[in-house]
Amino acid sequence: MTRFSHHLMIILVVAALFASRECAAQPQTNSTKTLVLGVIFQGAPQPVEAHFRPLIEYVAHGFPSKAKTKGTILVAPSAGQMIKLLEEKRVDFYMESPYPTYLINRLGAARLLLRAWKGGMAEYRSLILTSKQRGVTESKELRGKIIAFEDPGSTSGYFLPKLFLFKKGFSLSEQASLESKVSAREIGYIFAGTSNDVVNLVLQQKVMAGAFSTDDYAGLETAKKPLISILAETESVPRYLVSVRKDLPEAVVKRLQSILLVMHQDKEGQQILKQTDNTTQFDSLPGGEEVVRRKLVELYRPRSQNPAAKTR
Repeated sequence: MTRFSHHLMIILVVAALFASRECAAQPQTNSTKTLVLGVIFQGAPQPVEAHFRPLIEYVAHGFPSKAKTKGTILVAPSAGQMIKLLEEKRVDFYMESPYPTYLINRLGAARLLLRAWKGGMAEYRSLILTSKQRGVTESKELRGKIIAFEDPGSTSGYFLPKLFLFKKGFSLSEQASLESKVSAREIGYIFAGTSNDVVNLVLQQKVMAGAFSTDDYAGLETAKKPLISILAETESVPRYLVSVRKDLPEAVVKRLQSILLVMHQDKEGQQILKQTDNTTQFDSLPGGEEVVRRKLVELYRPRSQNPAAKTR
C-alpha cells in the first residue's frame, strides 16, 4: 500500500466515524414534534399568530413529555389554500365557522372533531333585519330592492340568510352598487364588509334590509336595537368547529381531543380560551361527527336548487 493510499484509508475511516455519530444523534433531533394549527385570514399573519399562540402552546404542552411537542401556527389567506396545506401535511388541525369548514372538508382534506363555543355560544343563526322606519313586515317586500350581506365567506352574514330566502322562493342576484336597478322579480344584494357596516346601511336606509348573526345582534349598541326590526330568523348551526387533517395519526387526534375537551376546567385554560375569541369551551359534536357532517352537506352542497352553486 502506498503512502497516499494509506492516508486516504485513514480519511475514509474518520469520515465514517463522524457519519455514524451523526446518525446516532439524529433520533434526538427528531424527538421534538410539531403540532400545527391552521388559521384562515386575509392580511398580515403576525397579529393572528400572536392571537392564537397561547392556545397552541397550551395544547402542545399537554402532549407526552417524552416526545416534546412544539406548537406553531400557519396562516392561510383562503379556504382553498387551507386545503392545500392540509393535503401537504403542513397543517394538523384548524378551527372555522360552518361554511368554510364545509368547503375545506367536503373533498376529504380534513374531518370534523369538536364544536367550539365561540363568543360563549354553542350555536347561532342568522337574522334578517330592516329599519323600523321602513315599515317592512314581510320578506316579499324585499323584491326589487337591495339588501346587504356581510362578505362572501360568512356563514351567518351571507350563506344562511341567502339560503333561507332561496327556500322561500326568492331569486337573488349580486349587484354592482347600491344604485343598481333590480328586477321586480328578484332581490338584489351587495357585500358591506362587516356586520357594523350592514347595520349602518340598514339604519341609513341605503338598503332595504341586511343580515347578521344572533351574536352580532347581542353585541349591538343599545341605542340601535330599538331602531331595527327582525324580519326573519334562519335555522341554527354550530358556532364554530374544530377539524383535523384526514391522515393525522389517531393517537395524536385522541390526545388533541382530550386536551381541548377539558381545557375549560383548568384556570389557565379558561383564561386562554377567553382570550381566544371569548371561547367558553370545546365539546363533542351534537349527535356525533356523521350527523353534523350530513347537516353541513345538506345545507351547502351545490345543486341546481341550492344557492351554494352560485357562491363566489
